[in-house]
Amino acid sequence: MGHRVPHVTHYLTEHFADDGYTTLSGFRARGGYETARRVLVEQSPDDVIGTLKRAGLKGRGGAGFDAGTKWSFMPRDGAGPSYLVCNADESEPGSFKDRVLMERGPHQLIEGILIPAFATGAATTFLYIRGEYAEPARILQRAIDDATAAGVLGSNVLGTGFAHQIVLVRGAGAYICGEETGLLESLEGKKGQPRRKPPFPAERGAFGRPTTVNNVETFCHVPHIFARGVDWFRSIGTEESPGTTLFGVSGHVERPGLYELPLGTRLDEIIFEHAGGVRAGRKLKAAIPGGVSMPVLPAGHLDVPMANEFLREHGSSLGTGGVIVMDETTCMVRVGCVISEFFRDESCGQCTQCREGTGWMHKLLLRIERGSGTEADLDVLEDVAGKMEGATICAFADAAAWPVQALLRHFRSEFQGHVHAQKCPLPESFEI
Repeated sequence: MGHRVPHVTHYLTEHFADDGYTTLSGFRARGGYETARRVLVEQSPDDVIGTLKRAGLKGRGGAGFDAGTKWSFMPRDGAGPSYLVCNADESEPGSFKDRVLMERGPHQLIEGILIPAFATGAATTFLYIRGEYAEPARILQRAIDDATAAGVLGSNVLGTGFAHQIVLVRGAGAYICGEETGLLESLEGKKGQPRRKPPFPAERGAFGRPTTVNNVETFCHVPHIFARGVDWFRSIGTEESPGTTLFGVSGHVERPGLYELPLGTRLDEIIFEHAGGVRAGRKLKAAIPGGVSMPVLPAGHLDVPMANEFLREHGSSLGTGGVIVMDETTCMVRVGCVISEFFRDESCGQCTQCREGTGWMHKLLLRIERGSGTEADLDVLEDVAGKMEGATICAFADAAAWPVQALLRHFRSEFQGHVHAQKCPLPESFEI
């Protein structure tokens, strides 16, 4: 088929093995767009926002903010246009779920956009997609064109009198444009650098107008909530984090890939029962639960339910649900080198603590990995990371500091082993 389909499916991905589902006719044959039409005809914008608040849908882009509350921030009595932005700039290493949602369910995403567009009064959605995602962009543009030609989008959406258009915009591959205000700057044709807040996007967003930004997966849940009801949605997942999510599992497992599972599924269940366990019968050493910006968890802490309320008790977070598994051969200093190099290269350079801190962390980690580090370097590394946290315009510096802090917290003895041996003591580890 040439496309990736999750190993375990649920309501978001149950039709992804069917190529016809990617087409307008195939989507409509399964009842597609009927929920959006019914909502636009039968409900008021306030009703829609109230329903989503009761459903408790949390954003799936990393921050986990309540989606209904976010929609309610949009003013609906002002003159001039307001906008939605679909954040499809999926750039977190370890995350690849939005790509599959766009490739295999483009009309599901469009239907998921129409409902909040109606609720917030937005006339236009800008779908900002990662520059490297050429194939998803092609599939989405075709879906938008087909939907527009059929009257699903345009001046009379589904015959309801509501007007809405979707404009696809391709980014240029900068990680920082996944941050919502960096994305807005890029959307306006400027350098992708985050804005100071306030004002928040709901007050002054794209082109100076009220704007709500949600990510791809967040939009995709919406039509299912309105089709099957709040009670159904809240029956899946945990009380605080209802619904499913797509866990992308990579690294040292037998069966890497995507798994759509209820939030609250235990991390060790994902690794051992769904992803087939650690490769070649080796022992598990650690796992990152939500993309490289989330703190690593050592093997003894992996019985945690995968939802923010539980992961935070263990010093980590769900992030984008990108699970990266590492076996016993993995050098955690080299893990730190790889992650810190990524953040050094992707820092937009606007804030001193981030621009300088990411570079210094990478230099210190490389020195330790190459056998030239000292015990004092570990303290300096910890100090640099601590001075970055919470000290910049956006959360990028936090995302760079947290992995290093967690590596030191859980694997300090391994760092000390490099210092004392003056080389890496793990000869089977991956190379850098």
